[in-house]
Amino acid sequence: MGFTRLFSVQQPKELNMSIVGKVLGAITPPESEKRRAEATLKARQAATPGDWLSMALDHHGQIRSAFEACRTAKPQARPQAMMALAVVLNGHALAEEVVLYPALAKAGEKAHAALAYTEQTTAKMQMAELERIDPSDQAWLDKVEHIRGAVLHHMFEEEGSWFLALKADYDDQAFLTRRFAEEYARYVDGAERLPTGALHEIRSFEEPGAERPPL
Repeated sequence: MGFTRLFSVQQPKELNMSIVGKVLGAITPPESEKRRAEATLKARQAATPGDWLSMALDHHGQIRSAFEACRTAKPQARPQAMMALAVVLNGHALAEEVVLYPALAKAGEKAHAALAYTEQTTAKMQMAELERIDPSDQAWLDKVEHIRGAVLHHMFEEEGSWFLALKADYDDQAFLTRRFAEEYARYVDGAERLPTGALHEIRSFEEPGAERPPL
């Protein structure tokens, strides 16, 4: 799909974000809800209680729920819903990028590991753009739906094949479990220690001194 060329060419910031949005749209899930549910079930059957795969699947469930909370939240509650989504999404993604994707490459899945990094980088860029949209605008919901579609497809790829290969072929599953838990906790624990007022820092569309609605 030419991801390397896309991200290596210097472009104006506005054009970069527009292109990234198009790339994200191109990977919106073609699979049905039924196929996604089947992939999740198959991955659950391959997991063992407490292992890295069961933790990853738990995170996936939390991410789905967090997206639903964003989709149904009233405008004044959307910033808080977005921050809750960002905590679990970023914590999960960073743990994958530090632990699981290098292991996936080592297990002979280098192309899938590279694609996984690219998809998650694209999603992070779109989450950063979401922070700059007024949550009372329809554009905010449109962007959430855009990101959700791409993330659901990414999780389908992981549950349907990538993580099954990692579970079958990597030689030190205990290491993956320990390190995956460590990296997720490192991010999430730090995020949970942020002061409540920090939730408002994301609302960069506000004018200085503007009245803030209650969360």
